Amino acid sequence: MATLSVHDNGNHLAIQVQGKAKRFHAMWLRDNAWDSETRAVGNGQRLLALRDIPATTTIASAAIEGETVTLVFAPEGKSVTYQLGWLMDNAYDKADSNDTGWTAQSVETWDSDLMSDLPVADFTKVSADNHALAGWLKQVARYGFGKLENGPVTDLALMQVVDLFGFVRETNYGRHFEVRTEVNPKNLAYTGLGLQAHTDNPYRDPVPSLQVLYCLESSAAGGENMVVDGFRAAQRLREESPEWFDVLSQYCAKFEYAGEDDVVLRSRRPMIELSPDGELIAVRFNNRSLAAVTDVPFEKMDSYYAAYRRLGEIIDDPEMEVTFRLNPGESFVVDNTRVLHARKAYSGAGTRWLQGCYADKDGLLSKLASLQAKTLAAAQ
Repeated sequence: MATLSVHDNGNHLAIQVQGKAKRFHAMWLRDNAWDSETRAVGNGQRLLALRDIPATTTIASAAIEGETVTLVFAPEGKSVTYQLGWLMDNAYDKADSNDTGWTAQSVETWDSDLMSDLPVADFTKVSADNHALAGWLKQVARYGFGKLENGPVTDLALMQVVDLFGFVRETNYGRHFEVRTEVNPKNLAYTGLGLQAHTDNPYRDPVPSLQVLYCLESSAAGGENMVVDGFRAAQRLREESPEWFDVLSQYCAKFEYAGEDDVVLRSRRPMIELSPDGELIAVRFNNRSLAAVTDVPFEKMDSYYAAYRRLGEIIDDPEMEVTFRLNPGESFVVDNTRVLHARKAYSGAGTRWLQGCYADKDGLLSKLASLQAKTLAAAQ
């Protein structure tokens, strides 16, 4: 059973549930009212600006009946009801114990052990079953990548993958790009160079947050796809040397691309990007696109390059990588703000044809949240 108490001359409310108290400020509660005068019924957007709420707002009275909390605010004399569960789910009264580089509970970092349990789904099933689609999208959000099998082997089938959750992000490379190589059948020696694991387009701001790669031909030996969790790599660096983690997260690198006419793309972002409260939100790592680093103080540059070198070594560690082969009709989606991808070397006779495109993570997360909300509503 929950109990309420008002404190500090009505400045905040305390809710006691099972011996634990959560406090809420009067202004926060008033701003988060869900009545029709405060929020639009159709979309939940606020109808009031903060300036429309008196700066002297306090809680005049509080009552609870079952799961419903009713508050009256002064000086408006306005009565507002809240669901107890919503208040507790959105409680912000908690200890600030997160270390720098923390990740959300919905995120799970990984290393090569994930190879035995890849986040994979059947293309046909997720295309026809929203429950299956939600399950796969949840895995992509959790691990930063996901594979699809049994898709059509047709030109531009990757667009059907994007249609599952969002929209293509067009760039100077077009709506999609080709990764097509014919290996010389007369030379069975090493013919295809491998690529170091990297994030794509770090020179863009904002960076494309999702990449889709779709296989149409794959008869050449080798060429397996590889992914590395950049968040886990950053965590390993922090565990080994907090100083190196700090220097890569506190100072900006510069990235640049000017490989075609009328295109000069530049960005200035740290290799390890944190939110103001220390959450690990992005990794940018691409040695091919790194411009001259000029925003690190002279006294810190040695440490910066030592940290950069060590992060690369961690990324190259086989214990960090998950590898899989894409066969025709298979594809994978990768969170380009977190997971680095690469290609193993390939050789011998045959062909290799993939198509790729970019999309944005907000579309995927929106689709997932919408499907989860519908499932929850159906269960009630």
